[in-house]
Amino acid sequence: MQESSTQPAWHNKLSHAAQLGGIETSVLDNGPGRGTRIAWINTGTGLRYKVVIDRAMDIVDAFHNQHSLAWISHLGVVAPQPFSNRGVDWLKTFAGGLLTTCGLSHVGGPEADEFGERGLHGPISNLAAEIESIVQPDPVNGKLDMSITGRMRQTTTFGPSMELRRTISGTLGQASLRVHDEVINVGNIPAPHMLLYHFNFGWPLLDEGTALLWNGTWQSLNTDPKIFKEGNDFKRCPAPLEAHRGKGEEAAAIDPVADSNGTWSCGVHNAKLGLAVALRFKKQQLPWLINWQHWAPGEYVSGIEPATHPPIGQAAARKQNTLIHLAPGERRHYDLELEVLDNPTRIQQFLTNTTFQ
Repeated sequence: MQESSTQPAWHNKLSHAAQLGGIETSVLDNGPGRGTRIAWINTGTGLRYKVVIDRAMDIVDAFHNQHSLAWISHLGVVAPQPFSNRGVDWLKTFAGGLLTTCGLSHVGGPEADEFGERGLHGPISNLAAEIESIVQPDPVNGKLDMSITGRMRQTTTFGPSMELRRTISGTLGQASLRVHDEVINVGNIPAPHMLLYHFNFGWPLLDEGTALLWNGTWQSLNTDPKIFKEGNDFKRCPAPLEAHRGKGEEAAAIDPVADSNGTWSCGVHNAKLGLAVALRFKKQQLPWLINWQHWAPGEYVSGIEPATHPPIGQAAARKQNTLIHLAPGERRHYDLELEVLDNPTRIQQFLTNTTFQ
């Protein structure tokens, strides 16, 4: 009997969903990440990525077919250090990776005031998840969606207590991933709240000539900018820069231009590889975007980072009266989607439908 033309190509040929994709959990057994729980997610399209369960369910390795999408630091995955929230200790465990979460109460450099001491970018990325569910796809029964959900607790007795409930999901046959975050004040006093999604792209997706795609009014976050200044083509990746050896870096804060639905699209496009990455989020939820550029030899990376605030720190946000305070029991939701495009028509549609200036 001939199969119907509406049946998928694998109809009656599939024994296990893992032949197409799905979620596989394991524990690293070597190096500085030894003992760390991870989950590999395979979308069945060439897009596959590693969720580090013990590091706020952040995403480190990410590939599309043979091409790496993410920048990974010299460290790679390091076991969580939940009490390292002082000074710049954050950098000692920063894997880079496709996504590192910053917050939940502080985004910016280390600082101290009458409200306490805060280390670089806060402690959330060093907190392990309690996994609530793993939903595998079941293509034989028509279920192509998959997800992993967990909770991270950033809390202290006699102080602010918050939870991050994160769901990372995808669909077999779609080269995309979705992040849905819910931040909850589970304590009995108001809790300050800042959040930044540190997406880190690297070679070969980033290379000389790769376009960084974003639009909106911008302002350099450096006192003496060399890159983010009028007249510079700072949306085109350069060759590695000797001036960025060591601490060389620059960043700009961008006030995004959203579409009629309140969605802002940004991303990167490597014309030589025929590959683009689109990142989408709601401006109402995340009103800022940070573009971080660090082009040092051997540390070649650019971050595209949706955020509730520029990385100015809790003290400056409080002074500006922009610091968010969550009342006891209050919740905030954040939704982001990352899609990989390798079809020339789809790439052109993305470039045409989104005005990148």
